[in-house]
Amino acid sequence: MIRVPHAESPQKLLDYRNDKNLYKALRDVSRWQSYVNVRTISDLNRKLQNGEWHEFVLINEAMHEKKIAMIADEIVKKKKRIILIAGPSSSGKTTFAQRLCIQLRVNGMRPLYMGTDDYFVERGQAPRDENGKYNFEDLEAVDVELFNDQMNALLAGETVDMPVFDFITGSKRYGMRITRAEDDQPIVIEGIHALNRRLTYNIDDDEKYRIYISPLTTLNIDDNNRIPLTDIRFIRRMARDMRSRNKNARETIAEWPGVRRGEIKNIFPYNGEADVVFNSALMYELAVLKPLVQDSLQDIRPEEPQYLEAQRLLRMLRCVNAMTDTKDISNNSIMCEFLGGGIWVK
Repeated sequence: MIRVPHAESPQKLLDYRNDKNLYKALRDVSRWQSYVNVRTISDLNRKLQNGEWHEFVLINEAMHEKKIAMIADEIVKKKKRIILIAGPSSSGKTTFAQRLCIQLRVNGMRPLYMGTDDYFVERGQAPRDENGKYNFEDLEAVDVELFNDQMNALLAGETVDMPVFDFITGSKRYGMRITRAEDDQPIVIEGIHALNRRLTYNIDDDEKYRIYISPLTTLNIDDNNRIPLTDIRFIRRMARDMRSRNKNARETIAEWPGVRRGEIKNIFPYNGEADVVFNSALMYELAVLKPLVQDSLQDIRPEEPQYLEAQRLLRMLRCVNAMTDTKDISNNSIMCEFLGGGIWVK
């Protein structure tokens, strides 16, 4: 086993964590890559060149669907009522949560789906960062007491006036979402703090089923050069920002260090709490993401601070044959969060 130093304190080793679920997810994807004979970018390119793209995409999507169905089956078998979903930026949490709800319905359940953003504290009570700006990433930005009270009330079969947070006024609004859960209705909750026990401190652990989602690919450039796991999410976020947030690659690169700091503080420390890890990576995705981000990365000039990072990503993407034909990607795919055209995220 190789252990590496802490990034911010090179004289110290990172604490050892026996992340069995994470290891299992990586082992599973490695096994699937062997089945479809795709371990490197050159293998992926060969699929495109040999006309095997259609079947390859369908197999990838089928693997996702099978895993989601297995998770739903386990939730039903264990009679869990509170399903908590968390993962870092651009993991595909929203699409995964919606697809899980569909699979729960296949099992005869009628899940309630919600996010934690509606439980933000009033704007004036929100914490601030070191620059005096509102910090909506930390758990202190969530009205944890109200969240626990209402979740327990739903579990008890009571009718609850759930808030809807108005991001313009910075306050919660009531009377818009009167909700009651039946005895057999699971509540699917998606949010960055979902695996943090402090969020659900007053809810019985026996009611909870925790899911960590992230793209965990072992696809490499070649036998000697790996693709960092964070780069997949980075490129996904870049494509989504350009499509739906009117941002270019330069802006996404500038914001990425702040995103990473938030993940390291609020998400990664808690992934070991998960009952299961869902690997949202799709082996074909770099081929379809490349044409979406390449031009914007090339527009970054040498004198700009984002240039070196843009060049690093471009060197990786140059190894990948671009695929512009996306008709084989189903409209409920996690990939549609970044490509567009999906039924869950427009």
